[in-house]
Amino acid sequence: MSRLVYVLNGPNLNLLGKRQPEIYGFETLADIEKECRGLAKELKLEIKFAQSNREYEIIDWIHEARETAAGIAINPAAFTHTSVAILDALNAFDGPVIEIHISNVHKREAFRHHSYVSGRADGVIAGFGTQGYPLALRRLAHLIDKPAKK
Repeated sequence: MSRLVYVLNGPNLNLLGKRQPEIYGFETLADIEKECRGLAKELKLEIKFAQSNREYEIIDWIHEARETAAGIAINPAAFTHTSVAILDALNAFDGPVIEIHISNVHKREAFRHHSYVSGRADGVIAGFGTQGYPLALRRLAHLIDKPAKK
């Protein structure tokens, strides 16, 4: 069975460490990727780590994951609140999906309180800072290893 996990990141996450550090902290996306790769080795997972500001590219990666991956960890960023297309792509993926948000979106503007992605996610991690990424990988490893219920 595949132990490949896609870690997908949406718009503006390429600016982590520079953009609004009072909300998102000073770690960069490269720092998060390095931590995820180290943990993936420990968990015996392979990861594909990617970021895009383009909705269609994220959708294409989700479609690709349908054929190759056991799970998806996704921080859809602003697409969380706007993208039915990403939700539809995730609904076509059979493996577990964990939604990640660095900030606690429920303490922010009201429009951030709704997530299309949550309708598909098997779990949502919000407000744990960048620690949400390793939490998501640990949960995905558990779900991948868990025998399917009959």
